[in-house]
Amino acid sequence: MNRTFLNIEIAWHSLSNFKLRTFLAICGVILGTFSLVIVANLTASLEKKTKIETDRLGKNLLIVRSGVVLKFGERTRTLSEATTLKEQDAQAILDGSVFVDDVAPATLKQLPVRYGLVTLKSVFVMGSAPNIFDLRNYKLKKGAFFTRNDLLGFANVAVIGYKVENKLFKDQDPIGKYILVAGVYFQVIGVLEELGSDISGADQDNQIIIPISTYLRKIVNKDYINIIYARATSDEVMDNARIDMEHILRMRHKIPSGEKDDFTVIDMKDVMSIRAQAMNIITILGRISASISFFIGGLGILSIMILIISERKMEIGLRRAVGSRKKDIIFQFLTESSLISLTGGLIGIFAGFIFCVLIFYFTGLPYSISYLSFLLSMLSSFTVGVIAGLYPARKATQIQPIDVMRSQ
Repeated sequence: MNRTFLNIEIAWHSLSNFKLRTFLAICGVILGTFSLVIVANLTASLEKKTKIETDRLGKNLLIVRSGVVLKFGERTRTLSEATTLKEQDAQAILDGSVFVDDVAPATLKQLPVRYGLVTLKSVFVMGSAPNIFDLRNYKLKKGAFFTRNDLLGFANVAVIGYKVENKLFKDQDPIGKYILVAGVYFQVIGVLEELGSDISGADQDNQIIIPISTYLRKIVNKDYINIIYARATSDEVMDNARIDMEHILRMRHKIPSGEKDDFTVIDMKDVMSIRAQAMNIITILGRISASISFFIGGLGILSIMILIISERKMEIGLRRAVGSRKKDIIFQFLTESSLISLTGGLIGIFAGFIFCVLIFYFTGLPYSISYLSFLLSMLSSFTVGVIAGLYPARKATQIQPIDVMRSQ
């Protein structure tokens, strides 16, 4: 142990004579460990965020959209609308598939909303059944959801998003107040908790939910809908549920074989898998960046160790002359190369940790720290130091005392 501390002390004094080169060698290792820590922790945070968003959208959720819907990554855009999707289709899906345990018909449109002197020109107004709140995993901030009696009675009641509450009512309590939606008065009975955006990019906090019966009769005066939300019985049967839904709707809409569907079934697993693929690409690119940084750092360590050995031939010759073994020389220079890499590793880990905390704080991403990434970064740093120091250490053992004396 005393010999180890002595080697570290010698290494420290030796490296302090080459401050600039040592610093440049350390920088490569710093960047490598920094990249590994950042990639590992941000990936873990994004995975956590994906799970939260999936749970927020609804468990085992399948969405039927009327017309043709194009997917852009995790977002969707409607290319064409259709008028063939009906409330009865939702019930047919529930009755016809053993893999679906609940459905909720819905229709959505941007409409003006007013309270007093405040007018919001564009608010997402959705008509749906009372079970939509369970299917979409909506939570109440205050008040209550509308009921089946409200649905059957064509009640003018509304549950609003928290942004609508803030814009229309500011410091007032909205419960019991009446708002004007497309010329029809609705009583506010509930306010939703913050939800964020859905897969189409629509702001769910800027929405109002009313009974679908009231929506179809008093708002749009139509008999067709544009969305059906369905919940599969389990995560394992999502594909089976999707196949059943497509078959049932094609039969009901009398679509001939070979013709395109007039609807689109969106599987949330597919949407989230796209995000997972994107995260995998980021992880791979991050690891490639870390590998390049470690390689550059290793080259820096190799060059400075070769320089140190050429400058310390006399010291090495004297140590060999007084009885130092080859393994002592090798251990000395491996200690020095490892000291460089471990110093860079510690700095990189600390910088990466601070950077991750700042990202989580300013972006609102879930806090997630992977301690395994710290361990892997340190092991990588140590490995780079040992590998980069092997050749110079072996070269040092080839220095003979008699050759040093002759050169002097």
